[in-house]
Formats: sequence, C-alpha cells, structure tokens
Amino acid sequence: MLPGLSAFRLGEKSSSSAGCVKPPMIFWGKENTMNDIKAVGFDLFNTLITVSPECVTEAMVRLTDTLRAEGIELEFESFRKAHRSAAVHFFKEAKAEGRETHNRFWISRALSEFGCTVAPDDPLIGRGVDAYFSSFFEYSRLIPGTKEMLKSLKGSYRLGLLSNFTHAPAADILLERLGLPGFFDHVVISGRVGYCKPDRRVFDLFLEGMGVKADEVVFVGDDPDADVKGASNAGLKPVWTTYVTDNNLPHVVSVAAGPQGDPGKEFPRISSWDDLFALLGKRPSAPELP
Repeated sequence: MLPGLSAFRLGEKSSSSAGCVKPPMIFWGKENTMNDIKAVGFDLFNTLITVSPECVTEAMVRLTDTLRAEGIELEFESFRKAHRSAAVHFFKEAKAEGRETHNRFWISRALSEFGCTVAPDDPLIGRGVDAYFSSFFEYSRLIPGTKEMLKSLKGSYRLGLLSNFTHAPAADILLERLGLPGFFDHVVISGRVGYCKPDRRVFDLFLEGMGVKADEVVFVGDDPDADVKGASNAGLKPVWTTYVTDNNLPHVVSVAAGPQGDPGKEFPRISSWDDLFALLGKRPSAPELP
C-alpha cells in the first residue's frame, strides 16, 4: 500500500464491522468524500505516456542532420552540449517568469556559439524543430491501461489535459497518433498559451476551458513541483502519480523538471489507475476498446 492512500480498496468493507462503509479519506488538509469532484485533469509525460530515453539522442541527431543539410557545419557532441546549455538557460528564465520557452530560441543561441547567426523565427530553424520532434512520434508509448481508464472516467467526469510542451504542433500530432484527443473535453498546451506549470495562470486557463471551479478538479501528474504544488497553489486537488518510477520504466526527465522529492503527505499518491479509481470512489468499468 502506498503512502497517502486509504487502506480500504474499492469495493472493500471495514474488517472492524461487517457492512460498515469505508471511512472518508483525509487529503488536501481536510476530510475528502469526492462528492464535489466534477472533473479530472491530467499531465501528459510520465503520467499518461512515457518517452524512451533514446528519443532525445535521436531527436538531436535529426536536428543536427537537418541543420547540416542546410550547409551549417556542426560537430554533433559539441552542438548537443551547446543546445542543452541553451535549453537550461531559457527554461530557468521562463520558469522565473511563469512563461513557456520554445526550442527555436535554444537552437538559435546554440548556433551562435559556432559563429552562425540565425534568427529564432527563421524557417531553417523551424524545419529543425520539426525534425527534432519527429522522433517523439516514434518513441512515445501509452502507460498500460490509460485508454481504458479514460474511457471509464469519461461518463462521470469532465476530463482535461494540461501539458508543459514547448512546441504545440508536435503535441497535437503526438496526441492524435496515440488516439487521445477524443477523451478530453479541453486540452491546454503550454507552448500554445504562453504560460507553463507551475504558474497559476496556466491552471486558470485550464479551469476556464473546463468550465469548473478549482476545488472541483482532481489533477493527476508526476512532477512534484509543476503538477502537484502548482495545482495545489492554484486551488486544484493534486494527485501525485509515481507509476513510472515505481515500475522502473525507462523515461525522460525534462531539463525543466523541478525538485523530484516527495511533495508532502497531504497529497495523495497513486501507483496505478486502480489507485486512482479507489481515490475517486469509482468502480472502473471494463470498456471494450477498438
């Protein structure tokens, strides 16, 4: 049993008294019955899907090859380091302002270290960005049971997605390829709206699109800072998912990720979709998927 989860599982009764219903759980600093929950929101990476670690290397190969094809001479490892350094710089700057950054700025800055002056909005860099993200379409996988979980919840809650994803067009393609858009009533991609988690403004935009109040939303995510504390500060009810790390699944941790320690015992932690059903007090159905 994971810390923060009731010892009573879905459909079980207390062993202390036959026929006794399970007691309410205490989360988010107060008694919780889940009766007021109208919507469930989700993060994307390491919550609904994983990306294999080799994806990032392949993405850099495709980006570098695209730039070389345009006549720019680059040594792969040197450019990779310059690109990562630029990404860290812009992510740090963006987080301080609560705004999203974009890959085109990293590429432009990295190229400048090799004497190449290319504006961030140059079509050449745009082609490089597209090449970079094309690897994500091949190396991303749904976490087992994700579609079944979403289909089970959809009849009872409004469902939403809020992802820190710098390049919105790539996010759109990835979601389509994974067959996810039809499950969500509203989708917010940070690269499209200009703000990123944990900034409250992106959560406010999410709530506005969902048509619900903050305390009516459970938000599920893996990042203790962006997802859990960010959602909590915006008034939502965060749930920390640790399925990926608990099961030692290969995955990518973004350079933008915040501190990865336990966000606090007041936040429920889940390690499976069954845990989420138990937390919500909903018995999962067994939908047939195409």
